[in-house]
Amino acid sequence: MRSDSAMWTGLFRMSVDSGQTLQSQIRQTVVAAILNGQIPAGQPLPSCRTLARHINVARGTVVLAYQHLVDQGFLIARERQGHFVNLDALPSFSAQAEAEPHRARPGPDWSSLVEPRLKKLEAVQKPQDWLTYRYPFVYGQFDPSLFPTNDWRECARMALGVREIYDWAADMMDQDDPLLIEQIRTRLLPRRGIFARSDEVVVTLGAQNGLYLLAALLMRKGRAVAMEDPGYPDARHIFGLHTDAVRPVPVDCKGIDPEAIPEDCRIVFCTPSHQCPTAARLPIARREALLAWAAERDGLIIEDDYDSQLLEDMEEGGNLPALKSLDTEGRVVFVGSLSKTLAPGLRLGYLVGDAALIAELRRLRRLMLRHPPANNQRAVALFLSLGHHDALIRRLSASICEKREKLREALSRHLPEFDQGGARAGTSLWLRGPPGFDATALVEAARAESVIVEPGRVFHADPRMAGNTFRMGVTSIESRRIEDGVRALARAVARLRPLAA
Repeated sequence: MRSDSAMWTGLFRMSVDSGQTLQSQIRQTVVAAILNGQIPAGQPLPSCRTLARHINVARGTVVLAYQHLVDQGFLIARERQGHFVNLDALPSFSAQAEAEPHRARPGPDWSSLVEPRLKKLEAVQKPQDWLTYRYPFVYGQFDPSLFPTNDWRECARMALGVREIYDWAADMMDQDDPLLIEQIRTRLLPRRGIFARSDEVVVTLGAQNGLYLLAALLMRKGRAVAMEDPGYPDARHIFGLHTDAVRPVPVDCKGIDPEAIPEDCRIVFCTPSHQCPTAARLPIARREALLAWAAERDGLIIEDDYDSQLLEDMEEGGNLPALKSLDTEGRVVFVGSLSKTLAPGLRLGYLVGDAALIAELRRLRRLMLRHPPANNQRAVALFLSLGHHDALIRRLSASICEKREKLREALSRHLPEFDQGGARAGTSLWLRGPPGFDATALVEAARAESVIVEPGRVFHADPRMAGNTFRMGVTSIESRRIEDGVRALARAVARLRPLAA
């Protein structure tokens, strides 16, 4: 009990000025600790004598408080053992706890301490229980049936071998697993036409972490940053936390137009492979124009290689090389991720750029998290080196192509008036409803049919510009459910039409 004295002293903070009796304060504290899980299951409470000594009250006060809690069913008294939480009655405790209201103590004024811009950020939202929906057209989530469980288990087991542990268990400071860097350089980047040295690559906790590192390093108040509109909402939010000059650049069927970049910008963020969210592909002419813009302005391009590894656009002759592959001056920073191909929960990505920039990013990353978990880095490195990732890409690509075409065909049958856009690749469809159609209302109506779609408003700098647009992903829904899912979506649309009329 000595080792727990700090715990009980911290829980029980008695006050003669609270307006409550000491016995009531003890009961209130025990109930709150039980409901909040602060008293672990199976752990005895202090004896009446011990608790009385800790909180400086009479032993009889604790005896009466404990007995009252036993009578209410919160505690069980065991002869010669003490008092324990009544675990069998936990589900019924919430209603009883209302009779013992917990008085909130004044705390910090968080509204004055927290960055106010955080409250205004609207991200792509999906229900926490999205897996329970019959038709989850959710972007960026994986299909559990396609996850290479046995291959990943093999690599995780290999990473736990004695020799491997010696390699990754030490503190790497600001460095990364050399095997993973080698695999990124030799297996992943050449497929995008990029050939980089080891000092030009740094590992991140996913693409989003990479964007935050770049924003923290390169952006400051008043420094203008251009980005696509509609575009990746979390990138806009990340940049907005570091600068008040995020400039939206309209997107057309060919992606971002370099000629539309505002004069005061030296940094531009874009998704040239498959534009987020429209899936438009930036043609070679615009890529070259974008590089010319960077050279003329002494600028920097942040290239998020969005959706590129999974699919090839067969109608346009396969994947275009990454913008970074055309860069001869070190003006492009390439943002890559393994989240979309392996698993979103893995949280591993990488940045590729000029060696001097990568060195600065390593210094900054060290202050934030030192380095991503080295055991995960080694497991992923082994997964890549054994060819499992290449095999997974082939399976995923075939599955996604099939699902995307099924979705297009089903939409043409059941919602023919909805514009599917001209993009023929990507893991999602960007849809535009008839004029005046309210896609935000559709999101809620669709959930009533067990369908999840994503509203277009979050992708726009001005949500009012998005009115009739929404996105449907294909990575997480089973192929056999797509037809029924679109049929259910059509029912939701039909219910909204009288309102629109």
